[in-house]
Amino acid sequence: MTRELDNLKALVTGGASGIGLATATLLGEQGAHVAVLDLDPSTVKAPITGFTADVGDAASVRRAVADAADALGGIDILVNNAGIGAAGTVADNPDEQWHRVLDVNVVGIVRTTRAALPHLRASQNASIVNTCSIAATAGLPQRALYSASKGAVLSLTLAMAADHVHEGIRVNCVNPGTVDTPWVGRLLDAAEDPAAERAALNGRQPTGRLVLAEEVAAIAYLASPSAAGTTGTALAVDGGMAGLRVRPAAQI
Repeated sequence: MTRELDNLKALVTGGASGIGLATATLLGEQGAHVAVLDLDPSTVKAPITGFTADVGDAASVRRAVADAADALGGIDILVNNAGIGAAGTVADNPDEQWHRVLDVNVVGIVRTTRAALPHLRASQNASIVNTCSIAATAGLPQRALYSASKGAVLSLTLAMAADHVHEGIRVNCVNPGTVDTPWVGRLLDAAEDPAAERAALNGRQPTGRLVLAEEVAAIAYLASPSAAGTTGTALAVDGGMAGLRVRPAAQI
């Protein structure tokens, strides 16, 4: 990629680790000035600037977005990546957890976008990219709550794209498959047989391995001027999970 993001200003939520950090890093490598919002941005290193924010709290988001916009000199790119997971069927998660996950994964996008919109409207290269999931389009076991939240993110992305297209703001999302992130690592560590669980997750991917956070940083393409004709699109970065029905390698 060329450095076509030179001097664009990018804000990434949940940017201190995993997909968010990989995306913030790639945006910076392509020339953007990057700030991240995170519950704990202490691990973020220059030239990325970190701001403390909880996307579940409107006042916190407003303050952090304003501070980031001041530091960057505006916002051209918003990556709504912050989110939390949940495991279980509809019988397993209490109402309080449903409210919490939907509040962070869905309403968190609303809060951050609402705060960033005045800055995006002033940009000539405005773009929003939401981190969705393969869980929005495929039925995955033990992921009822998480899937519901990401299904909402997919629908929200399309609605936002329609609402803001005439303002020159593009809105897209990425649908990662199972990504090798710290959150997935914690799930594996909690399994009865972490090695067997990892092997099962790898086997579920047609590519035979988990997706890497750096690969989901294809978010940078959707945010770039090269994708100026792309809005209202969900880009699958899932190792083929959504569209391929391959036999296990041993059967080929």
